[in-house]
Amino acid sequence: MMAVNPYRGLPSYQYWRSGVADVGLGQFDPVEAVKFQISPTDKISTLGSCFAQHLARHIHKSGYNYLVTEPLGADEEKTDAASIMASQFSARYGNVYTVRQALQLLDRANGWEPSDAIWEREGRFYDAFRPNVFAGGFETKDDLVAARNAHLKAVKRVFTESNVVVFTLGLTEAWVSAIDGAVYPIAPGVVASSMDESKHNFKNFRYQEVLSDLFAWCLRVREMNPKVQILLTVSPVPLNATYVSQNVWTSTTYSKSVLRAAAGDVSQELPFVDYFPSYEIVTCPQVQGRYFEDDLREVKEIGVRHVMRVFSRHYLTGSGTTEKVTHNLPRTTPSRASGISDVFCDEDLLDQ
Repeated sequence: MMAVNPYRGLPSYQYWRSGVADVGLGQFDPVEAVKFQISPTDKISTLGSCFAQHLARHIHKSGYNYLVTEPLGADEEKTDAASIMASQFSARYGNVYTVRQALQLLDRANGWEPSDAIWEREGRFYDAFRPNVFAGGFETKDDLVAARNAHLKAVKRVFTESNVVVFTLGLTEAWVSAIDGAVYPIAPGVVASSMDESKHNFKNFRYQEVLSDLFAWCLRVREMNPKVQILLTVSPVPLNATYVSQNVWTSTTYSKSVLRAAAGDVSQELPFVDYFPSYEIVTCPQVQGRYFEDDLREVKEIGVRHVMRVFSRHYLTGSGTTEKVTHNLPRTTPSRASGISDVFCDEDLLDQ
C-alpha cells in the first residue's frame, strides 16, 4: 500500500517556510478568510486595552464611520488627554483591560451599581472604574455621579447602535472589590483611594474564567443588538508590571496565551464573532522584534501601519488596499520612548 503523507499539498501558508520564514519584510499577512466586511456606512465602535486606540485612529483616517457617543462637551477644556479620550474611545470608559471588566461594563450600563465606586484623594473624587479619565477627578460626588450617569447612557448607545464592535483583549491580571467582585482598570492607590486588603483583592483570571466571560459578553452584546458583528483581537503590548511573584515576561506569556486561546475558541463557536491577528503580526519572529521600541514594549508606528494595512485589506470594503506592500524597516531603533503621547494608557502609571 502506498504511503500517504497528509501534509503533502497543503496551501503554502500552512508551512512555516513559505508561510512565515520566506515572506518578505512587511508582507506578512496571516489572514486567510474573514466572516464579514465593514462598509463605509457601518457604525464601528472599539474598546479594550491601549492598543485599541490605534485601530480607532485608523478607522477615523480611513474615512469610515467611527462611532463616538460621548464627545467633548462645548464647556469642556480641550486638553490633549481629553481630546484623545473623546476621539479614540467610542465612549469615555478609558482602558477596558480584562474581559470581566467589559462584561461588568454592560452590567453597569444596565443598572448595576457596585458598592466601592467612588475613590478619593486630597479632597477630590474619582470614578473607580475610570479614575484616570478626568484629570484631577471631580470637585464633588454629585458631579461625579452626574458624569457617570451620562457616561453609562453613552455606553449603552455604543452597544445598541454599532454595526461592528472591535474588542482588543489586553490583560488577565486585575484588582477587584472584595465586597462584590467589581473589577477596576487599575489598582487602588495608583491614581486615587488606597490599597486596602479588606476591600480589594488581586485576581489573575484563568482560561476557563476568561472563556466563560467572553462567551457571556459576546452573547450579551448580541442580545442588546441582534445585528451586531464582533471582531476580537489581542493586544501585542506586554504587561508593564505584574503582581504575580514571577518575571513580568512569564506573566505576559501566560496572559496573552489565555486571551489568544479564548478569543480563538469563541470566534470558532459564534458565527457573528471573528478574530483578527494583530498580536501575531507584531510578535511574529518574521519581523525579528523590529516592531517594538527600545523599551521592548511600545509598538512602533511602522508595526501599527502593518497591522492596519492588513486590517483594511480584509475588513474594509473599498479600502483600495488589495496588494501586499513592502516597506523598508529601519536597521536601528530610535531612542527609548518616554511614553506614548497619543495613546491613553492607565497601565503606564504602574512603574512611575
